[in-house]
Amino acid sequence: MTDRSPWWTPHVHADRRPRLLARGRIKAAFRAAFEAQDFVEVETAALQVSPGNEAHLAAFATEMLRIDGERQLLYLHTSPEFACKKLLAAGEQRLFTFAPVYRNRERGALHSPEFTMLEWYRAGETYDRLMEDSAALLRLAAEVADIGRFRFRGREADPFAEPERVSVSEAFRRFVGFDILDSVDEAGGTDRDALAEAMRGAGLRATPDDTWADLFSRALVERVEPMIGNGRATILDEYPAAEAALARRSARDPRVSERFELYACGVELANAFGELTDAAEQRRRLLAEMDEKERVYGERYPLDEDFLEALAVMPEASGIALGFDRLVMLALGASRVDDVIWTPVAEFAP
Repeated sequence: MTDRSPWWTPHVHADRRPRLLARGRIKAAFRAAFEAQDFVEVETAALQVSPGNEAHLAAFATEMLRIDGERQLLYLHTSPEFACKKLLAAGEQRLFTFAPVYRNRERGALHSPEFTMLEWYRAGETYDRLMEDSAALLRLAAEVADIGRFRFRGREADPFAEPERVSVSEAFRRFVGFDILDSVDEAGGTDRDALAEAMRGAGLRATPDDTWADLFSRALVERVEPMIGNGRATILDEYPAAEAALARRSARDPRVSERFELYACGVELANAFGELTDAAEQRRRLLAEMDEKERVYGERYPLDEDFLEALAVMPEASGIALGFDRLVMLALGASRVDDVIWTPVAEFAP
């Protein structure tokens, strides 16, 4: 049993309540900002035939009992992305959603198995526009919270300063000591052995069992992420194509894709894409993700065939997912996302 009092204890709730009310004010301000730009707020179903197909995301599964007596396997979505893209295919031009999402095997200061994802999409607009949106939301959250700095674990970031934009290639050269793109070819293929050699040369671990993706992630987490989002937010841009399964390739450099992540105080806040609309290529990438999931975890999730069919009529678009709880946490000076969630998921000791 934990020694801490539950969140519903009156004196604990009284301490938490000011932050929770501030969370509501930030959400209301965001909603007004989107509506002022002619965005439509949508609500997406949490129950889906596929929870998403990222190799390292774990989902919650359940069963639907149909009226014919049959049982159908369903999942709680890890993101509302597939549903939002279907709405783009249906004709929506600008949409946003505050969606409860569910991810298994995730718990900690920055993770909750259930949390709120703010996603928004712009049809016919590039992902550079999402960078402007992100910077504006950082400023708006700080204004509503009436603070001048985001703070987390001894790190600070000025939410009113223009975010730094740095490519993954440049970040690796600056903080790791080599160019990650030296191990990526013009077709987006990766050279695991070349990256392993570069890792060892930079003093990073590289084992025979590590894939290229394992090595990339290790260098990113250990060397890059601690160094970005300090002083001001960072937009980490142009991810290698192998690390952007849902994004289209860059017209400037085929080795990279139109993907960026937003960081502040070393915390990843958002993940954005210039959206891939080639259904055949998307199927290939999702199957590759599931092959990797099966290799690592011994399981795989079905593809959402409805989503792949919708891509055939979905317009060119950009989209972004922002961890709303994390942003609120930074804006309100909390130390854990649970501190800004009204009813945190309970944990029980065995």
